[in-house]
Amino acid sequence: MVRSLWTAATGMNGQQSNIDAISNNLSNVNTTGYKQQRVEFEDLMYQNVKLAGTPATEDTVTPVGIQQGAGVKLAATQRVFAQGSLQNTGVDTDIAVMGDGFFRVQQYDGSYAYTRDGSFKVDMTGQLVTSNGLRVMPEIILPQGYDVHTLTVSDGGRVTVKVNGSNTPVEVGQLDLYRFPNEPGLKAEGNNLFTVTNASGNPIAGRPGFDGMGVTKHKFLEMSNVSVVNEMVQMIVAQRAYEFNSKAIQTSDNMLNTAANLKR
Repeated sequence: MVRSLWTAATGMNGQQSNIDAISNNLSNVNTTGYKQQRVEFEDLMYQNVKLAGTPATEDTVTPVGIQQGAGVKLAATQRVFAQGSLQNTGVDTDIAVMGDGFFRVQQYDGSYAYTRDGSFKVDMTGQLVTSNGLRVMPEIILPQGYDVHTLTVSDGGRVTVKVNGSNTPVEVGQLDLYRFPNEPGLKAEGNNLFTVTNASGNPIAGRPGFDGMGVTKHKFLEMSNVSVVNEMVQMIVAQRAYEFNSKAIQTSDNMLNTAANLKR
């Protein structure tokens, strides 16, 4: 009977982790390029009271055994890298990725990070940067006298702009995209950034629209791929599962109380 107390407690802990992930998804429903986080569980070790195949008589064996479970544990929190909806912002420096691929940015320590957030800005030197000032790589530097309203980015990542009132656009750079053998293996660093791990594999560079890469969409942003309706349904399921496990603890407690009060 005491086993059921601990087993139900693991269920409550697991559903608490589930609610934590759902809350994080809902809080980032308007975060540009955010990818839904999904909680995965696995059962704990079993106590084998009797193994299947144990001899029952000289000529027969037991067809099934007796195993008693110990509950559940958190196995993984996986990112779902499904495409988010594209929103037309009309901002000249906004760029979305439709399909596979990440933008690469250089962090303050010189290392690289990857993002689906294309809400870029132009710094004082005319360089394309993130909202936190991280440089987009390969570098895109706009020349002096450029007109930001003439900035264009093709589906293939070619960046052009008109300079000093000229009607002829000048190419100022080429955006590359990067994909990974195992995207869910990337490490989320916050600030809409991901970094490489041993599980993700090394980045594979490519031009947008070629070799399986997505395309770049100018003046668009990729929104979060979180479905509010689905998250609310998952929240209800997690809440009820939490309540069921708490009821199991209360029931076990009542049974222990009954046993303790047998003799008075």
